[in-house]
Amino acid sequence: MSYLVFDIETVGDSWETLDSGTQEYLLKYAETPEEQDTVKQTLGFHPLTGQIVAIGLYDPEKDIKSVYFQAPGADLPEKYEQNGIHYLVGSEQQILEKFWATVRKYQTFVTFNGREFDCPYVLMRSAIHRVAPTRNLMPYRYSDKEHVDLLDQLTFYRATRKFNLDYYCKRFGIVSPKEEGVTGLMVPEMYAEGKYHEIAEYCMRDVVATGELLQIWRDYLKTS
Repeated sequence: MSYLVFDIETVGDSWETLDSGTQEYLLKYAETPEEQDTVKQTLGFHPLTGQIVAIGLYDPEKDIKSVYFQAPGADLPEKYEQNGIHYLVGSEQQILEKFWATVRKYQTFVTFNGREFDCPYVLMRSAIHRVAPTRNLMPYRYSDKEHVDLLDQLTFYRATRKFNLDYYCKRFGIVSPKEEGVTGLMVPEMYAEGKYHEIAEYCMRDVVATGELLQIWRDYLKTS
């Protein structure tokens, strides 16, 4: 069975670029200044007020690592390789087109919390750019034939408490992607500072760690 692990990194739109009607709607239930700040700072969590700035992909069986990412204004080649990782720079639409061209080649795709975040986000952003999907990213939940969401699998479909990727990595003796000092919450600031390659590297650390969790699940938890 061929597996493709993927993960995305996102940033929110600038609050000032949103029209007044949208701003009013988003702040409808934010009653305090602190709640309003939270709304403004979490725009990247939602595909209608955010965008994908990096997509990391990892084929653990062939050890193929790739990151498709945005780097507006940066002096980077369109394609380059570093430390065994293939990097491709493009607009959000271009990296989505490349993602769909890649994922269609694999039997099963793998995520960590992808059903609740990555998959619907990719689908919505693709629709915004009029990029047609090549796979169903939201197949039947209680099957691992097309999609292995490791958060579902490690919690037995939420029968037990869920934890974040960093926590599972530490408990299973896997190098956490957060050990380099970068977390997903830092991505918007890094993007604003033009640290595009660093975001791509962080995204790749996430997918490699997810790939190692996949192996543990396959060897010790998967029963069929």
